[in-house]
Amino acid sequence: MDAVLVINADLGPLHRVTVQHAIRMLCRRVAEIHEAEPDRLIGIFPVPRVVRLVRYVVTRWRFNAGPAWSRGAVLRRDDHHCAYCDRPASTIDHVLPRSRGGRNTWKNTTAACYECNQRKGDRTPAEAGMPLRREPATPSWAVLAAR
Repeated sequence: MDAVLVINADLGPLHRVTVQHAIRMLCRRVAEIHEAEPDRLIGIFPVPRVVRLVRYVVTRWRFNAGPAWSRGAVLRRDDHHCAYCDRPASTIDHVLPRSRGGRNTWKNTTAACYECNQRKGDRTPAEAGMPLRREPATPSWAVLAAR
C-alpha cells in the first residue's frame, strides 16, 4: 500500500506515513480522515489517502534561516573541495579575514586547502590575486543532509 499524506490542522502538508501508522493515529484520535479510497475498508476505517491532525502542530523549524554555521558544515557544503584551486580541502578560510571584521558566517567562509589558506593569509581574495571558483552561500538542510 502507498503512503498516507499527513496534513496539519490548517491543511498545510507535513509528511507521509504508512497506512498502518495512519490507522494508529485515527485510533488514538490524533487525526481524522480527510480523504479516503472509496469502497475499501480496514476494519471499521476506510483506507485513508490523507489524514488531518486534530490539533495544529507548530513547524517554525521548517521556515528558519537554515542550519547553524560550523566548520564541519562548511566543509560538507563545499564537498571538501578548495574554493581557490579545487583540490581536497581540510581547513576553512574567511573571505574577509577575521582581523578585518570578518565573522563566522556562511557567506564569509569557504573550504580551502592548507596551501591556499596559507598563501592567501590575512588578505581578501582580490588582494591576494586568488579569485573564488564559487561564491559561498547559505545551504539548506537538504543540501547538508545529502553530503
